[in-house]
Amino acid sequence: MQTSATNKRLRLLLTGIRDSTLVPNPHFQRRLVWSNAHKIAFLQTVLDGLPFPEIFISAGDVNPDTGDGTELIVDGQQRITTLYEYFTASPNIKVRQGDLPPYKELTNEQKVEFLEYEVVIRDLGALTEGETQEIFKRINSTNYSLNAMEVNNSRFDGALKLFAENVAAKDFFTNHKVFTSLDGRRMNDIRFALTLTISCFAGYFNRDDSHEEFLDRFNDDFPLESQMGDGINHVISFIEECEFPEKSRVWQKSDLLTLMVELYQIIVTESTTLAPSETSQRIQEFYKEVENVTRVDAPLPDAAEYYRRVRSGINDRVSRIMRGEALRGRILN
Repeated sequence: MQTSATNKRLRLLLTGIRDSTLVPNPHFQRRLVWSNAHKIAFLQTVLDGLPFPEIFISAGDVNPDTGDGTELIVDGQQRITTLYEYFTASPNIKVRQGDLPPYKELTNEQKVEFLEYEVVIRDLGALTEGETQEIFKRINSTNYSLNAMEVNNSRFDGALKLFAENVAAKDFFTNHKVFTSLDGRRMNDIRFALTLTISCFAGYFNRDDSHEEFLDRFNDDFPLESQMGDGINHVISFIEECEFPEKSRVWQKSDLLTLMVELYQIIVTESTTLAPSETSQRIQEFYKEVENVTRVDAPLPDAAEYYRRVRSGINDRVSRIMRGEALRGRILN
């Protein structure tokens, strides 16, 4: 495949989008979501005349009778879309005082400089849709399939994701070896922190189904950041005071998630006072019953239910709810 890189004035790309001759979001691309702060920072880069990475395009449909044709943006759709939104005063960009001036408030000289900004374009030429999709996948993926959290990480860069990253980075998880090195590489630590955070303020949900919804909702701002941060720190401190043995099942991810969500509801949301030593004893006795479910003739119903819910459908919403109810009952005696 032969490719060529050229410079195109930004105004040609903007008018191409306006006239539908440049297609910024072919159907095979994921819908990328930048936070408003990210958009503002990128626009400032362009207004300052600084360069940004090249845009990949390919040939689209051609009308053999009129000679009209289209081009597809294979990589770089968020950058070009952000520039177009700024140019057209789209409500998708919130330009606040002190950020940068709206396009309409630029001087004529500044507008011309913006429109004449040169963008590096790498033209991939005429490709089949299959070839175009394959190149897009190669540019935007690694040598293994992306899991759900990695896909969301590539799409969202905002407030809630940053909060989850900060939670996952706490020494608490490292000290107790909650996450493996593979978890870190595949972003399962952030996935855990995101599930924990959402479950604490919105309730349990099925697998990762609510991640995208809440990442999108709280991309620009996470108003609960301070409250949630204090609450999760309170829960972590309480668990440390419980002094669970290092080989306790509490340090397994699914068990720890259940414990942290239930403790958040009990000691943070409901402001119930618990004694760490007594709570630790109750929880450890419960875990022992769970582990002995298959060894006794008549296991207690809550222990048997918890055991069943960690053996199958572990990340299903119903399983999370049932585990939570069983553990909560024991915590509250």
